[in-house]
Amino acid sequence: MKKTILFVILQQYADWEAAYISSAIAMLGQEQYDIKTVSLSKDCVQSIGGFRVLPDYDLESVPKDYEALVLIGGMTWRNENAQQVAALVKDCYQKGRVLGGICDASGFLATTGVLNEVGHTGNDLNDMKQWAGAAYTGEARYISKQAVSGKNVITANGTAPLEFAKEILLAIKVASEDKITEWYNFHKLGVYTAPMPKM
Repeated sequence: MKKTILFVILQQYADWEAAYISSAIAMLGQEQYDIKTVSLSKDCVQSIGGFRVLPDYDLESVPKDYEALVLIGGMTWRNENAQQVAALVKDCYQKGRVLGGICDASGFLATTGVLNEVGHTGNDLNDMKQWAGAAYTGEARYISKQAVSGKNVITANGTAPLEFAKEILLAIKVASEDKITEWYNFHKLGVYTAPMPKM
């Protein structure tokens, strides 16, 4: 039985923030996982880069059984209609499933209250406090790092798609830690970091 990984994408989503994770799951996961997309409706969603996706699910049809919920950043998480995603986020968190958010999606997580009891990061603490208002009381647990994982909740700022991907891959145990680290190092450092033979 394959495990389902749900990616929440809104209009003008950051396609590169999803691509590293989904491709690594497909390459390292040996066909153990199904990648599915969720949006506010089943209408076409267009990324910042112009990729057009027909979501697998809208919020009404999301399956009850899934392994992880990953919110991909983008330009519309601050729109009022994005709050429709909050119930899904809270349900995922309460069930102890892997929950991730990167860039503005990490700020959105703050608005739902799920970051108050876990270590987390985001684009900017002051912006997170202003945006989330009274719903956010987790300032003491904010960590100024590119990506933070705590209690099955993974957050990252917008500079960290690879770091975010690595933490998600580790959380869902898509492969051994060594394999995931090797994948990360290859994409982060390239093939030219290995010592060259002396002439």
